[in-house]
Amino acid sequence: MAASESVNPVDLLREQIEGASPDVLQAMVKTFAQALMSAEADAICGAAWGQRSDERVNSRNGYRHREWDTRAGTIDLAIPKLRHGSYFPDWLLTHRRRAEQALVSVVATSYLLGVSTRRVEKLVEQLGIRQLSKSQVSEMAAHLDAQVEAFRNRPLDAGHYAFVWMDALTMKVREAGRTVNVHALIAVGVNADGQREVLGLDVASDEDGAGWLAFLRSLTARGLSGVRLVISDAHAGLVAAIGAALPGASWQRCRTHYLRNLLTKVPKSAQPWIATLVRTVFDQPDADAVRAQFNRVVVTIEAKFPAAAEHLDAARDDLLAFTGFPREIWRQIWSNNPQERLNKEIRRRTDVVGIFPNRPSIIRLVGAVLAEQTDEWTEGRRYMGLELLAKARLIAVDTDHHDPDNTEPTPIAA
Repeated sequence: MAASESVNPVDLLREQIEGASPDVLQAMVKTFAQALMSAEADAICGAAWGQRSDERVNSRNGYRHREWDTRAGTIDLAIPKLRHGSYFPDWLLTHRRRAEQALVSVVATSYLLGVSTRRVEKLVEQLGIRQLSKSQVSEMAAHLDAQVEAFRNRPLDAGHYAFVWMDALTMKVREAGRTVNVHALIAVGVNADGQREVLGLDVASDEDGAGWLAFLRSLTARGLSGVRLVISDAHAGLVAAIGAALPGASWQRCRTHYLRNLLTKVPKSAQPWIATLVRTVFDQPDADAVRAQFNRVVVTIEAKFPAAAEHLDAARDDLLAFTGFPREIWRQIWSNNPQERLNKEIRRRTDVVGIFPNRPSIIRLVGAVLAEQTDEWTEGRRYMGLELLAKARLIAVDTDHHDPDNTEPTPIAA
């Protein structure tokens, strides 16, 4: 396949700008990338395209296409082919976003440690990597580790973090010749500017009180303060750790996770009815109405499923902690759904690795993903308004959700 004459980058950009193309930035990135590859190919050939020269040692032989994911979008690059030998731009592999660099590093490290699988090898091929030396892996890992470590240990000095979401993801790692489960502890908060940011990441052997307490204390040592509410699933030991490390903070049990637990207490045929009843609690217009409806739901369920009603009543304070804050932000703080979306992005990257070779490789990959997500949140719109945040910090949390005047609520009709 004969190579066509190169397009002048200046002329191409002028056409894009004059035509008011919405993809000017993408076109600029593509144009300069193509110009750089063309210059590198000419240097390898010893002469420019179409130029006759005694110093020429090779010649062009068409192009091969490759998609390149950038912040400007996915770009279709035409990589020059040579008649003798091969050419592939090194910068196309190394100049990636931090999370993509981490993925390459983790996969390469797994391969070099002898724990690779066919799936990992296929992933390497999909990334366009044919050869990657140990020195290149070490250099990439050292550079990325420094970035992730700086992100994990940065001071939390963006003011009070009124709301914090916490979760733990189970990962598989090889230790002492066997595969074991470890837990990646992750905390996300809303800072004084109303922006979300990832506060911390750590890897613990067990998801118990000691692991959560050490994690929370590391956050407070870095400056975490002003926490009014922690939202999470019912992780073992987390509630006690919150009381020890974050005095004055309440705990909101994720309503979505709790409902799944509650439905296991009733027959499958009754689960839709129970789920509908419980959801009515969160559809009320104010805190008093929420508590009154909660009482009615408990009484209604008790008539048919006493064990489930007892389970629900015991979780009353944990499920209704959100009512101590402004109504406008209830949907944002009564569940761990915002954290779940972040978890999906982490899983998308970690699932292709499968079993990690060591704990630092987990920190490397997950930390890079979290750093990128924090960057995107910083560039986006506020998660909470400043007036609502100020109001939330001033409102006293009412920990007594029982209404003494409503000791005999009316059951809801089945």
